[in-house]
Amino acid sequence: MRIPIVSLTLSLLACPLAHGQVFQGELGDFDLKLGTTPSRSMAQGLVTPSSTGSFHGGLDLSHDSGWYVGQWSPSVGLSPSSNLEVDSYMGFKQPFDQTLGYEIGLIHYSYPTLDTLDSQEFFGGLTVLGSRFGAAFSNDPDKQNSTLFADLGGNVPFGIGVSAKYTTHQYNSPVSVEDGYVGSFSDWSLKISRPWRGIDLDLIYSDSSLSGSRCSAYSGHNSECDGLLTLKMAHPFY
Repeated sequence: MRIPIVSLTLSLLACPLAHGQVFQGELGDFDLKLGTTPSRSMAQGLVTPSSTGSFHGGLDLSHDSGWYVGQWSPSVGLSPSSNLEVDSYMGFKQPFDQTLGYEIGLIHYSYPTLDTLDSQEFFGGLTVLGSRFGAAFSNDPDKQNSTLFADLGGNVPFGIGVSAKYTTHQYNSPVSVEDGYVGSFSDWSLKISRPWRGIDLDLIYSDSSLSGSRCSAYSGHNSECDGLLTLKMAHPFY
């Protein structure tokens, strides 16, 4: 029986510098956003651009018809420990009405300064009565990933949000571990969130199908291969 690891994270955002800037304007019939903070998430919240370096930024161009394109660089590679990454995306997002909507699109991940293959991710999402559902498939250089996502925040009472993510990973070539090989694995996470007196509280449990020595082959979405219980508290001061 595996005993979950417990982690406590405190995030105190004491000044505006903790968040990036987003500048918005019009370019003909398009809305243009430039900034150091991602201006959108995709697949109704499943795919969220991240930042891995000290210098990051991007642009987003959207039209009233529902089409959008953009580029996001989570790291521009200015420091010796980081590499340039450029994520280019395009998609179509359209609500049928105030309670029903959908989204489809594609992201291309490229690493111009590295001798590695580019990768692509196809995604789709659906919003129903305030709840969001998403799916994505990506072909990384070493494996394929299929992800399902659900955020039931729109239908859960008492102001409590519940979201879950499940991903299967299939290696192109089995990875050697101490007791054999790992050709595939899955991981998942469950998050319960609620605002309390100006503080955003998140309780997150994550785990995977690997354990023990087989965790050496883990390369999934979670920060730990084994069960991990995290309590996260964030409070903005501006």
